[in-house]
Amino acid sequence: MAIARFPNVVIDCPEPGALAEFYAGLLDWKVEESSADWAEIRADYGQCIAFQGVRDYTAPEWPGQEVPQQMHLDVVVDDLDAAEQAVLGLGATKHSHQPGTSFRVFLDPAGHPFCLCLS
Repeated sequence: MAIARFPNVVIDCPEPGALAEFYAGLLDWKVEESSADWAEIRADYGQCIAFQGVRDYTAPEWPGQEVPQQMHLDVVVDDLDAAEQAVLGLGATKHSHQPGTSFRVFLDPAGHPFCLCLS
């Protein structure tokens, strides 16, 4: 029997509401809760990602580890080119270092790396 259930991923950032809107647009989820220091997005089937405001936030540096990335999200897409245009339109930045061909690395508006993956 599990000790706990329904884990959430919580991402530190400077502006929780803005980052929640970014990922809600990326995943087509709904912003469920938002305040100055906390925001959540949720899928129709229940999965949740939360965003926590951090004073003096420092964005990770990738691929270097002077400021470690600590975590990143990989999301599956059907078409890398179409998905790239969509996330750039949401405010992502394509990273200059692209180490593979079946995925692409981007930075969200708070500087967290995330990958668009074909599988």
